[in-house]
Amino acid sequence: MKNDKYQVVIGLEVHAQLLTKSKIFCGDSAAFGAAPNTHISPITMAHPGTLPKMNKKAIEFAVKLGLALHCEIEQHNYFARKNYFYPDLPKGYQISQHTTPICKNGIVKIKTADGERNIRLNRIHMEEDAGKSLHDVDPDYTAIDLNRAGVALLEIVSEPDLHSSEEAFAYVTELRRLVRWIDICDGNMEEGSMRCDANISIRLKGETKLGTRVEVKNLNSIRNVKKAIDIEVDRLIDIVESGGTIVQETRSFDADKNTTFSLRSKEDADDYRYFADPDLTPFNITDEFLQKIKSELPALPEALEKKYKEVFHLPPYDAQVICGDKSLVDYFEAIIKHTSNYKAAVNWLMGPVKSYLNENSIELEAFTLTPTKIAELIQLVDDGKVNFSIASTKIFNALLTAPDKNALQLATELNLIQESDSCSIEAWVDEVIGKMPDKVVEYKKGKKGLIGMFAGEVKKLSKGKADMNIVNKLLAEKLS
Repeated sequence: MKNDKYQVVIGLEVHAQLLTKSKIFCGDSAAFGAAPNTHISPITMAHPGTLPKMNKKAIEFAVKLGLALHCEIEQHNYFARKNYFYPDLPKGYQISQHTTPICKNGIVKIKTADGERNIRLNRIHMEEDAGKSLHDVDPDYTAIDLNRAGVALLEIVSEPDLHSSEEAFAYVTELRRLVRWIDICDGNMEEGSMRCDANISIRLKGETKLGTRVEVKNLNSIRNVKKAIDIEVDRLIDIVESGGTIVQETRSFDADKNTTFSLRSKEDADDYRYFADPDLTPFNITDEFLQKIKSELPALPEALEKKYKEVFHLPPYDAQVICGDKSLVDYFEAIIKHTSNYKAAVNWLMGPVKSYLNENSIELEAFTLTPTKIAELIQLVDDGKVNFSIASTKIFNALLTAPDKNALQLATELNLIQESDSCSIEAWVDEVIGKMPDKVVEYKKGKKGLIGMFAGEVKKLSKGKADMNIVNKLLAEKLS
């Protein structure tokens, strides 16, 4: 009941590690998973006399995301130094952007049970990552791994437009889908390549002034974003309800104990003493560069969903599921180059193909059957040569073991081509009806559902080869 008195206000800062091969200001590898302190150099270590050099691909990726999120692109840019001490940041400052973020404004469209909403973006800016402090390697010391120091990041900062953990969940889910879609970040939160900080405050409903905010840092899964927000909101409400005062601070989330705990009082921008980095020259983004990136952007999920519903007449659910993942879209688009039966393509992809991937714990990229083979199976069913059941089990499985063969060729070899000869099918129908005179009587007395049982017996007798459309038509005629 007390939660009904308050409005929750949430702003999210999402850090996306870019899929550049090297770090943002030097040639050290940005690959994940190497032995500690092997992807470093004098530049990463901030040795005296070393100078940074800009990674052009990072700029390209930043612009790509900005265009996908309807941002204004800042064409005249420079980097700033953000001064603070961390043991895993050798320079003692972070190179970031302050007054000229590369992308401004923009929106992220989210869908929840309450409908669709546009969440406004404040900015997207480029910066370098810090290293990693490891507290569980040595019982007496904190170990430092600087492999990640200097890796290219985009920080995506929303306006305080979110009002529930459900909306925050939808927002981070959508952002992760998009960075993966345009291939600038793998979105793997468990490996730290996408991290989220949540700024949370509460206010009485009807109030317009924002309350004192608390930041929960480094949430490493979308589920934890939701859980941490719920826990922190309850904590803030309890403080206010008991007459206490909320303190602006930075907190962390303990997923095992389902609690947040204080790290430090929260700094303001002034505390970072931003100033233009003298070692990096300002850079300009030309109109030609912008146009080139715009032309290379793939069709985005929202536009494709609309096309699949309005042009291909797919149900909204099907369109939404297919557009949930770029690899699904690519495979679907490849199938429909060889068939215009769009609904069947979805059914195959979300049915037999997805089941096989799940059972074998593999990704679609590792699937051995080409989209052409799925189109061949669709054609077999559409031509009435086999039914879907036979195609999706026997022929599909046979193709998996012999992917170089043609679906029709395999169906013929396995003697699975559907019998469409009316005389043969009529003989099977007559045999089944003749075996069950009591059921025929029941059917004629009104138990029309028994037709399914008769059809099943015909299917069994024909070993699945009878064309069931003809079977059902003949049964209906003969039983009536």
